[in-house]
Amino acid sequence: MEYRQLGHSDLNVSAICLGTMTFGEQNTEQEAHQQLDFAFNNGINFIDTAEMYPVPPRAETYTRTETIVGNWLKRQPRDKVVLATKIAGPRRRLDWIRGGPLAIDRQNLREAVEGSLNRLQTDYIDLYQLHWPERNVPMFGQYQFDPMAEYDDGIKKQWVSIREQLEALSELVQAGKIRYIGVSNEHAWGVMEFLRVADAYKLPRIVSIQNCYNLINRGYEFGLAEIGYRERLSLLAYSPLAFGHLTGKYLEGGSGRATLFKGFAQRYEKPNVAPASAAYAALAREYGLSPAELALSFVYHRWFVASTIIGATSMRQLQENFNAWQKPLSTELLQKIEQLHLRYMNPAP
Repeated sequence: MEYRQLGHSDLNVSAICLGTMTFGEQNTEQEAHQQLDFAFNNGINFIDTAEMYPVPPRAETYTRTETIVGNWLKRQPRDKVVLATKIAGPRRRLDWIRGGPLAIDRQNLREAVEGSLNRLQTDYIDLYQLHWPERNVPMFGQYQFDPMAEYDDGIKKQWVSIREQLEALSELVQAGKIRYIGVSNEHAWGVMEFLRVADAYKLPRIVSIQNCYNLINRGYEFGLAEIGYRERLSLLAYSPLAFGHLTGKYLEGGSGRATLFKGFAQRYEKPNVAPASAAYAALAREYGLSPAELALSFVYHRWFVASTIIGATSMRQLQENFNAWQKPLSTELLQKIEQLHLRYMNPAP
């Protein structure tokens, strides 16, 4: 396994990160611990979770994933595990999380961090991430910025400023509860504003951005890749298999999150997702790879990806995903991928 420095931090993370959002919904605690053991024993030192998990988010299950991870973590050498989690923000109507988190402010950040620390059974979090922006932005399948979403009945909404968010996070860093901070589902303006404000007011700099990145969603390459390079900001790529679409299983009538949880995967309910997925699956088979191996290896070995977050509902899937690391793609195959990309440009933004 290869290890990479996360941004400007002193965290060295495995090139593969184990995602956990199926734990407590599609996976039992026993199954989850089997996955965690396999990952850790095979050199994966990076675990990603969130207070909102498992998915889809429900009042009956939220926080269950962190609890499952915490029951595993308490038996591990803590300094050998890089643990990442996230705070849920407003705008998703999750009324059961801290009374429906109305803001990412000092009070909500403190309550969220304390809750995560308790469930994870640890006294610090290595990487604490804002699950999605506080402000109005298109996200989770939306792709057009709407200025009118800034207003409610003609009155401009008040968002917690990035400076306020960073000041609150800085207090938690100083208290030793979190080591580094990152953003998720963020856009170019937000990334640069987090960096600008941090530098201007001597507040903690973000070290990572966790965004969707896969063969049918390469939006990170349009602006954010340059920012990441010039600002030493690491990409944590999530959904490398596009909710299973890039395994080819839905082309054959298979089931998975996209079919089990209707309305949860809006990003992949667009016209060119199926044709693009079929084209990439055919290309994979032409080169003796499974569709999943092609999709994963592509993301694993992109120069700007620090770590790829993988998830699975079975040990067989997890092992296949892990083994794809050993199958880098040839220059010829990468060129054919680019040809398909030009034909099907980001069908799942």
